[in-house]
Amino acid sequence: MTVSPYQGLDDRAFWRSGVVEAGTYPPPDIYRPKFPIAKNLPIFTAGSCFAQHVGRTLANAGYHVIDTEPMPDWVPAELAHKHGYKLYSARFGNIYTVRQFLQLLQEAFGNFKPADPVWEKDGRYYDALRPGMTPGGLARPEHVMESRDYHLRAVQEAVAETGMVVFTLGLTETWQHKPSGTVYSTAPGTIAGRIDLEVHSFVNFRASEIRKDFLTVRKIFRAANPDVKFLLTVSPVPLTATASGAHVLPATTYSKSVLRTVAGELAEDFDDFDYFPSFEIVSSHPSAGRFFEPNLRSVKPRGVRRVMRAFLNAHENKPRTKEVRRAQRRALQEDRTADQKAASAEDVICEEELLEAFRK
Repeated sequence: MTVSPYQGLDDRAFWRSGVVEAGTYPPPDIYRPKFPIAKNLPIFTAGSCFAQHVGRTLANAGYHVIDTEPMPDWVPAELAHKHGYKLYSARFGNIYTVRQFLQLLQEAFGNFKPADPVWEKDGRYYDALRPGMTPGGLARPEHVMESRDYHLRAVQEAVAETGMVVFTLGLTETWQHKPSGTVYSTAPGTIAGRIDLEVHSFVNFRASEIRKDFLTVRKIFRAANPDVKFLLTVSPVPLTATASGAHVLPATTYSKSVLRTVAGELAEDFDDFDYFPSFEIVSSHPSAGRFFEPNLRSVKPRGVRRVMRAFLNAHENKPRTKEVRRAQRRALQEDRTADQKAASAEDVICEEELLEAFRK
């Protein structure tokens, strides 16, 4: 006779055995994939800054990460990186909100026209939807629109190829063009353009809005491939700044909680959605903050490695033996040594960090 519904559950269901006595961190059984990822499955990567780590790791591990807007052969790698090449499946830069992602896809297929698409600063011109992708800007507004037309064709091509979307949810806060609802990756005036509070307004998306937006994103991808899958994760990187009026700490908690709720509900409600706990691995209290740099925001290289190792181990069905756990502990010591030598951000481009420059 069953005495309690908790009787006989796996060790992973209990805090002591699943976390405290796991023998390594993150716990080796923290994630069980809902569906496999074949190495030849075309993967579309997008999302906030942390998503750059995800795409890079998948590509380095031999997975087929789509890149329909590759860097020209004649461009030096360092320069190409600064201009947004090899970050994601097309050169759209960081996508901080799901509304931004949805509008990009709608624009690519002719169902949305953004307002105020070209910003100016010091006589140079920028794509308002991805201003960080052209450091220093372009010489003429027409050049911006030509570049964007090329980019949108690359997005179309990427969607057509996609077998899986790996998306990292980053923020709920953004700025929008009030008359049209166009949202931007950065507030006007941060990189280029000018803020006009009669035209631009702050918005902090709620869970119901984000869920609705992502289900519309799902329809767009399913129109190209009905069997497409979605793997969601939430960025552990806190907000650099908030325009909500709240202190940045509870504002960060609110934003991440909303995104985690949406990701969890989608994974619970739909067979084609899965969730990977990168946010929990880095940010939960058992990690004791050891995966963050002294600024308590940037994720250390070993934090990234821990997250991606857990992901790859789960998807590559590596056995969870004592030998593996010992190897993980050795890897932890190696990570600590490597932290003293490695750059903290691994050349991750994150426009949001520019907001710190406006603090008085």
